[in-house]
Amino acid sequence: MKRLFIAALSLMATGCGIYNRYERPDSVQVEADSLYRTENAPDTTSSLASLKWEELFTDPYLQSLIRRGLEANTDLQTAVLRVEEAQATLRSSRLAYLPSVQLDPQGTLSSYDGSKTQKTYSLGGSASWEIDLFGKLTNAKRQSRAALLESEAYRQAMQTQVIATVAESYYSLLMLDEQIRITGQTVESWREYVQSLQALMKAGEADRATLSQAEASRLSAEASLLSLQQQVSEQENALCSFIGEASRNIERSTLDEQQFPQEMSVGLPVELLSRRPDVRQAEASLMQAFYATNSARSAFYPSITLSGSAGWTNSGGAAIANPGAWLLQAVGSLVQPLFNRGQNIANLKIAKAQQQEALLAFKQSLLDAGQEVNNALTQWQTARERIRLENEQVKHLETTVSDTRLLMKYGTINYLQVLTARQSLLSAQLNLASDRYNEIQGVINLYHALGGGC
Repeated sequence: MKRLFIAALSLMATGCGIYNRYERPDSVQVEADSLYRTENAPDTTSSLASLKWEELFTDPYLQSLIRRGLEANTDLQTAVLRVEEAQATLRSSRLAYLPSVQLDPQGTLSSYDGSKTQKTYSLGGSASWEIDLFGKLTNAKRQSRAALLESEAYRQAMQTQVIATVAESYYSLLMLDEQIRITGQTVESWREYVQSLQALMKAGEADRATLSQAEASRLSAEASLLSLQQQVSEQENALCSFIGEASRNIERSTLDEQQFPQEMSVGLPVELLSRRPDVRQAEASLMQAFYATNSARSAFYPSITLSGSAGWTNSGGAAIANPGAWLLQAVGSLVQPLFNRGQNIANLKIAKAQQQEALLAFKQSLLDAGQEVNNALTQWQTARERIRLENEQVKHLETTVSDTRLLMKYGTINYLQVLTARQSLLSAQLNLASDRYNEIQGVINLYHALGGGC
């Protein structure tokens, strides 16, 4: 009869959802299948995120910076500590299944109105064990495991963020270096033009207004060069701080030396559920909310605790015996909530609402992930097309500069026209350098958006 009663209670608990395990909602799976714009995704058989970061970022200077960042970045170190905290919490929840044991040694000396001192002692211990009949401990353990998954996902999210931030800062430095090189050529062109105007002015073939305008343009170019050099210094300082080092000059290569895959594959949208750390973190939060709801349901049911004590004492009641004797005691208790039912109902409503909030956050994180993938892929594709067009533009402008030099040599045009052609070329080269950086930034953003670098 007793076994039938326990079986009936267990069946009732299962039917109320106390022991149910978390399962991913079907609606999320359906939404994941349509995250990518079909006109953007060139390949769905593999994913760029499957590459290790060393395979994507092959520049040895950059690899060294990323490794130092992964070792020293304070945000990442904090995330690692959060994982350790969650692991300890999970171990604690597992230990809750075991009996709680404690030792209770006691000794007293007593004397009444000058009588002989009486000595009593008790060398005992006690233990208590809560029977997890209604899922209280089970749901707490599962909730702790979900918290561990969330902290691990957060650590991986910080790791991918560190890789992406270091890479983006490094390539930004390479772009600034290229802009400094081109701007330096611009300054040199204006200096040559000013010198030629000074010579022409002495010969009476140029006026002061033209010379002053050229000087102003030269000074403007030099000011731009100084601004770029300042940006380089600030970028180096920020990158050093991010990887936990004192400010210094950063060794690096050039923008033209960088090599990346010619095709960007994004894989299947559903892979974001397992690759994106922030999506996994949001699902782990939903999992915690699910088990918190189960725990709120289990509060409606009684808790059963078995406890007992055993020891050696010489005080077995009114008489004091010496030597002592064994003292044994066993107690079973069942606590059923009676007057806090309203509070339990409110707690359950709160838990259900928080579970729905976590579900909405999970769905939104997946939508945001799809948006980031689409944006990064569009950025990369647009930058590549712009680079193709600008390469052709640079070739035509190089021809223009060469032709105007020849025309000036034979006296059909003046130096200003040569300078104008050269300025157009330098401007196109600056745009080309900027779009090369945008292409690389698109690769970094796509790798990050797909969950690479974990």
